[in-house]
Amino acid sequence: MSGPSLRQLHAHHSIHEGGLSGAITKTEELEEFMQAGEHVVAKYAAHHLIDYWETRIISHADAEEEIGGFYDEKLNQQQELATAIIQLKRDHDLMKMILKNIKDTLATEELNDALLQQFQALIVLNNLHSREEERLLFA
Repeated sequence: MSGPSLRQLHAHHSIHEGGLSGAITKTEELEEFMQAGEHVVAKYAAHHLIDYWETRIISHADAEEEIGGFYDEKLNQQQELATAIIQLKRDHDLMKMILKNIKDTLATEELNDALLQQFQALIVLNNLHSREEERLLFA
């Protein structure tokens, strides 16, 4: 079940910022390994980055969507948030889809620029999602 920090803007914002800054740092490191031609280290870094996304960002999204969790509570308090919550859940789905595509591709192909672009797309999507979530659900 989601904890009280999800319900407080300052704490929730800190969770978002911490997750995002870690993803940015790890993605930049991955890019540096790729540019340096350190293919083995880069592939290891990519798997580490996938794990980071799953344990820090996707797990946060899952906690928000739990039955009786943050999104349900907000919806029970304000029914007019129904469309916004659907859109926020769709953002979560898109992040999961991109991450799954990265994982599936890495299982059969070498790390490449297209995969790096997908990691970068995750960062953009997550940043936009977090700002919208904070704006809509903590207004």
